[in-house]
Amino acid sequence: MESVFGQCRCIRLCWRCADAVAGFAAHVSTERAATGRARVRVRQARATMADDQTFRLILALGMAAFLPVALYHRIRSQASREKLDRRQEGLFILLTLRPCGLAAMGGLVAFVLDPAWMSWASVPLPAALRWAGAAIGLPAVALGIWTFRSLGRNITDTVVTRREHALVTSGPYRYVRHPFYVTTALAFAANALTTANWFIALTGFAALALLVIRTATEEGKLVERFGDDYRRYMARTGRFFPRLRSAPPAPE
Repeated sequence: MESVFGQCRCIRLCWRCADAVAGFAAHVSTERAATGRARVRVRQARATMADDQTFRLILALGMAAFLPVALYHRIRSQASREKLDRRQEGLFILLTLRPCGLAAMGGLVAFVLDPAWMSWASVPLPAALRWAGAAIGLPAVALGIWTFRSLGRNITDTVVTRREHALVTSGPYRYVRHPFYVTTALAFAANALTTANWFIALTGFAALALLVIRTATEEGKLVERFGDDYRRYMARTGRFFPRLRSAPPAPE
């Protein structure tokens, strides 16, 4: 009997040892898996940081190419020191458009200065999409510069025109009536994808939506100012996209 009991104790001891070994192996496996996941996260974080620095440089180059041209023409357009009544945009647009635009621009500038400042709003985007955003930025910069050069001193940031405003129908205005808004749409799309940042995307597209809403008021003011000339211009051009065929002039 004692030998039987001894054998049973040995068997139980063996099972306990086996359980202990299995538990230890499972623990080691779990630790290795956790370590592997941590290493993957670290590699992903490092890759994201490297991408952020690359796209930060691309955005900085785009701003360096566009902003001096924009600033030059904005200052030049202020030479008359004529005050424009922005209240004619309507109270809603007046209270929302510029804050949204400033928020989008502020987020973009913060990202360019240090991407970590905007990391709280970052979203995981494939690198291919971010490079697509950088590619969209090229025509945005080119179209923006072309538009500024075509408008010259006629630039305003509201729906009201200056006393000496001329109807511009050359350059990009030969194809669409609001190339600035097309530029803005391309720029906001480029910024949103390149920065991979939901705050920059949200505020940018909110500003764009408000610009689109404001367009009807703007065109009404232009019809008041230029009359049939602007109606004929509207008939042969699209608002944001080139018109394939001329439409009949709008009734007075």
